[in-house]
Amino acid sequence: MKGRTRPMNIASLARACALVSVVALLPATTAGLAAVDSRSGLQFTKLAAIYRLVKENYVDKVDDDKLMNGAINGMLASLDPHSSYLDGSSLQRLETMIDGNYSGLGLSVQMEDGAVKVISPFRGSPAEKAGVKAGDYITHLDGVLYFERDIDEAVGKMRGPAGTTIRLTIFRPGRDEPFDVTVTRGVIELEPVTWKVTDAVGVVSVNEFSRDVGRDVAGAIQEMRKQAAATGGLKGLVLDLRSNPGGSLDEAVALSDLFVSSGDIVSQRGRVASENEYYRAETIYKGDIARDLPLIVLIDAGSASASEIVAGALQDHRRAVIMGERSFGKGSVQSLIGLDRTSAIKLTTARYYTPSGHSVQEGGIDPDIRVPQLSDPDARLRSERAVRESDLRGHLINEISLDDKKLEADRKDDPRFTQSAERLKAKGITDFQLHYAIETLRRADSSTALAALRK
Repeated sequence: MKGRTRPMNIASLARACALVSVVALLPATTAGLAAVDSRSGLQFTKLAAIYRLVKENYVDKVDDDKLMNGAINGMLASLDPHSSYLDGSSLQRLETMIDGNYSGLGLSVQMEDGAVKVISPFRGSPAEKAGVKAGDYITHLDGVLYFERDIDEAVGKMRGPAGTTIRLTIFRPGRDEPFDVTVTRGVIELEPVTWKVTDAVGVVSVNEFSRDVGRDVAGAIQEMRKQAAATGGLKGLVLDLRSNPGGSLDEAVALSDLFVSSGDIVSQRGRVASENEYYRAETIYKGDIARDLPLIVLIDAGSASASEIVAGALQDHRRAVIMGERSFGKGSVQSLIGLDRTSAIKLTTARYYTPSGHSVQEGGIDPDIRVPQLSDPDARLRSERAVRESDLRGHLINEISLDDKKLEADRKDDPRFTQSAERLKAKGITDFQLHYAIETLRRADSSTALAALRK
């Protein structure tokens, strides 16, 4: 059974991998520009001088738009990894991903140090079925090197008619050599919420925080209760947020509010007072929709932003056991500010904090029970080389100066998790983390019993 996908417009941009909390259309006024110029006259004079020198002396004739876009991109890129300029092509690419189906591979990608990096493959997509994983680097498309090239060019190359194929050359951290994967393009249907019932345990996978995710999860829980009623009802719920790169703050709050009945869910604090805000429980949904059921939330290194808000809220309120691997560690809020009909900037305007006041920036959410993905033969090496927020160039610094390496230090292997991927495959276990969560819920038939499993 699957949740529905609803069309969205460019203004919401909730499918963007960065957390978007505010959508504002703010025209750049002459007075505002004059105020900036009066304070930074020397810098603007230098910029204008360089612009003129390039126009007059560069070996080839240079387009004005190319120079201005480059200056804007460089300015925003110097701030942090999540502030960026979006013009017609990049806005159109996001709109295509949000507004409906398209033919392609089903990959969320970004440019990192000049390379095309996979943020995550969409679940059930041709790319996932072909074995492409989060954290992979795509170096060649059909044998052509794609390095320090426009991300839109790479995305355009990967899209195409359903049924056609493309050869990806992949560098995977943890492997010695790149390897090729041939993927057959398909029609990608964006499904933010999917669900199933396994061994009397309801499993809800939230793949992205787009519009109405909270309502879709509520509907999924109701449907799972109906399906399990004939066999004695549900024994528990698994909320799967693995490889979910984030999305709408409002939907993160809505999803948390399904299970939290009092107190704060998340707060955000910025340099500008208008960015300071507290989001509290009981503002969207009343009560706990699953108060009679124990809850496990699965996270991994690909769980970022909105996913971390939900995991942090449910962990701090002791409503769920968080299981899996440490999350990505993106604790910043981006506002989308429209410049005109064809361009906008995505600007970091605040940090967010869990109910206990913990900032996930750099450190992420640490699970109550660490469970490795033993069914993935490359998981251990990829985990050791996983790129998180703290590894990104120019990332915001956590105020308490976390040492990212110390977070992973002194972790002894858990004797419960020693089986090989081959042995698990022979038993029919293809997702060990989910399997372990379901088995845990089957053994713990109450929230009190599950609470005893926490650290």
